[in-house]
Order: sequence, then C-alpha cells, then structure tokens
Amino acid sequence: MADQLVVEHLTKIYERGDILALDDISFSVVKGEFLVVIGLSGSGKSTLLRCINRLIEPTQGKVYFDGVDVTAASGGELRRLRRKMGMIYQQFNLVKRSSVLTNVLAGRLGYVNPWMSAVHRFPREDIEMGLKNLERVGISDQAYTRADNLSGGQQQRVGIARALMQEPELLMADEPVSALDPATSHSVMKYLEQMNQEDGVTVITSLHFLSLARRYGTRILALKDGKIVFEGLPSEIDEARFKEIYGEEAEHVEVR
Repeated sequence: MADQLVVEHLTKIYERGDILALDDISFSVVKGEFLVVIGLSGSGKSTLLRCINRLIEPTQGKVYFDGVDVTAASGGELRRLRRKMGMIYQQFNLVKRSSVLTNVLAGRLGYVNPWMSAVHRFPREDIEMGLKNLERVGISDQAYTRADNLSGGQQQRVGIARALMQEPELLMADEPVSALDPATSHSVMKYLEQMNQEDGVTVITSLHFLSLARRYGTRILALKDGKIVFEGLPSEIDEARFKEIYGEEAEHVEVR
C-alpha cells in the first residue's frame, strides 16, 4: 500500500530562543493507519503536527501528502490540501460565545463562499450535515447551546464534529484528551477510532499517556528532544523502552 503521508528530514528551529524543536524527523504513514506520537511535554509533538499542515512553517525538510509537496504549496493549492487535513486541538479552539452548530459549521469554511461564512450563512445541506455529525458524537441536543456552556468532554466532541465537516482524509489530533478525565478520554478516543475504522480516515494523534497509545494506536512514534527515539508496534514498548523515552519522568507518567 502506498504511503499517504511522507515526512522527510523535517527540522524546526524557533528563532526566538534558538530552540531546536524538531531535529531531522523522517517517517511515513500508510492510509488507514492510527499513528500515535508520544513523548514528554516539549518533545516536539505539537510542532510536528502543525508543521505537517503548515500551521507552523518548517525550517527545513519536506512533507508530501498524496504525492503533493505540502511545503511548496501556496494559495489555493495549500487551502485544498488543508481541506483534506482535519485538526483537533488540545484546548478545543471553539468560539465560546457562538452556538455549538455554528462552531461545527466552521469546518466547512474551506468549501463555502467566504462572504457567506463571515455572516454565518451556510447552505441547507451543510446545516443538515452539521446536525448529523453532532448526532454522531452524541450531542445533537446541544446544537443551539453556547459552546462555553458545555463540559470539556462535550467541547472536544464539538471539535471532532467540526473536523468531520471537512470530510478529511487525514485527521490530526494534538493532545485531544490532556484536559479530560480518564473516562471522558476514552469516550473521545473511541470517536477517533470510529472515524479511523468506519470512515477509513488516517489518524495521527499526540498523546501523553502510554496506556491510551497502546489501546488505540496501530503504530507508535516516540519523540524525545525533537528526535525520533522509537518507531514500532505498541506491544514493542516494554518498561525499559518506556524509561528510555521518558527518562527520569517515567515514574510520573501513567504506564498501565
């Protein structure tokens, strides 16, 4: 099976502070994979995801999506590529004063007339699609509620429904459950798993807890100080490898 995503020698240096966030990262992802990126805070997980869709500009290296060089794309081509790449954020990134449905419809911004979207006018079929996606994540009854009236777990489900509106081929989730309790975390991860298994969407998610990585990932990539220190199956991470990835912090990170 051909690689859907190819990352070659990706490097990111934050000039303020001269921080090397990513150090010559190379890997590929096959369509339909559920890749989990693990590592301590500051290891480069978020930077990696944001460099893939160029929310952050890489310093060096190439990213290819479906054979197209994302790092060379601009204007309309970059917008078309980003339509295929859904993104779910750690802090939800919702417009808190707007309704749940309006937040979900923001996932169609790459498809509708910019003027119409600016005044929150969307085609009827998009509204119906938004309601269906809210039903899919179990919160259709909250469609007209203000986003800031929802719990953290419900807000993250809004984020998932918004990503579904893009009809993405690749879904990237940046620490999507770090602000949630364990039970709610599994509930959110199961929706990502459902998109992966039922819709065939490739998923790349960064996680802190190894237990979630083992439960949901088909493959694990571990970062430490901006470098790949492990790439393989979840079952291949034993206690020794886990300590190698997390160092002295291993005792403070959930392993089960």
